[in-house]
Amino acid sequence: MTERAPLSRKLSAIAESATLKVDAKAKALQAAGRPVISYAAGEPDFATPQFIVDAAAEALHDPANYRYTPAVGLPVLREAIAAKTLHDSGLEVDPSQIVVTNGGKQSVYQAFQAVVNPGDEVLLPAPYWTTYPEAIALADGVPVEVFAGADQEYKVTVEQLEAARTDRTTALVFVSPSNPTGSVYTPEETRAIGEWAVEHGIWIISDEIYQNLVYEGARAVSIVEAVPDAAAQTILVNGVAKTYAMTGWRVGWMVGPKDAIKLAANLQSHLSSNVNNVAQRAALAALTGPQTEAEEFRLAFDRRRKLIVEELAKIEGVTVPNPLGAFYVYPDVQGLLGREWAGSTPTTSLELADLILEKAEVAVVPGEAFGPSGYLRLSYALGDDALLEGVQRLQRLFA
Repeated sequence: MTERAPLSRKLSAIAESATLKVDAKAKALQAAGRPVISYAAGEPDFATPQFIVDAAAEALHDPANYRYTPAVGLPVLREAIAAKTLHDSGLEVDPSQIVVTNGGKQSVYQAFQAVVNPGDEVLLPAPYWTTYPEAIALADGVPVEVFAGADQEYKVTVEQLEAARTDRTTALVFVSPSNPTGSVYTPEETRAIGEWAVEHGIWIISDEIYQNLVYEGARAVSIVEAVPDAAAQTILVNGVAKTYAMTGWRVGWMVGPKDAIKLAANLQSHLSSNVNNVAQRAALAALTGPQTEAEEFRLAFDRRRKLIVEELAKIEGVTVPNPLGAFYVYPDVQGLLGREWAGSTPTTSLELADLILEKAEVAVVPGEAFGPSGYLRLSYALGDDALLEGVQRLQRLFA
């Protein structure tokens, strides 16, 4: 009997999401009765605002939502997204330039599929979200990491990007506020990078999912607002997940030039067709309804941000840049490596994270998931009491 054909080499090369893996391990330990506190998941701990849930409940009773709808999204939702894009990103777009997707991840995937050809290089500032390099590889592109450490507040410079650029460079990933670091580029930094990309004809994939979660008066200026000429070669990625505590609803979108969006729309028509209509109606309510609760979420994140930064800074050997956006803190923990803690001597942040989980029953994501070793990502999107208790466990472990 002939041996069966091999599985896909491309899919076999994909790494499992490190953040979801750590979160799943933490939840399994919690289910087994261990008092694990997890900083792993990048999702708000708040309930979705009731008026959004009510809109979804109402949509359940409308037979129009039981049918196929346009693969690119409900027209009324695309109009609302266009209005948000103008308000928050300073870019006027026609609804035809928008595709509604199953969460921001699908937008990221489709954006790379639309602009990357086999062998093209994509500049990927690091630390980066774990999905970016995998999505680039799935488009047969080559991720080129450009690292910025804590001394740069994890923000790359034009000089670094230029040093990494080759004649095969096709696209740049730009994320502000950042997952995993919480860094926010200044308007001047954003403008410089946008102008550089325009000068060299490089596509920009700009992930703006955290643009409404900023603190201390910071504003995440969109790269297409900072450099209007960049709009012709930029795809914006966004969604309702983070701002409105709607991670499980799975509604995101992509905005861009009509030719690129057309390619993404064709792909989605074969890949998944329309996003769940009830979830789309909920997203419409989120964007067009009162923003009071979303602002309350932001204020709560800000309070937690200040607390976790203050408490982590008390640990000798830990350097904590002040994050101005999203809901993550990304301490440099190289000062903890190579030292003995609770009978172990971790030499990498991966080993350090394992030690922390075993000895302190705290789940954090190691820097290897986002680029170089020597860092940890902690999400402060969890309850205030648990947040403080978890950091205090770290303080005791590393005393």
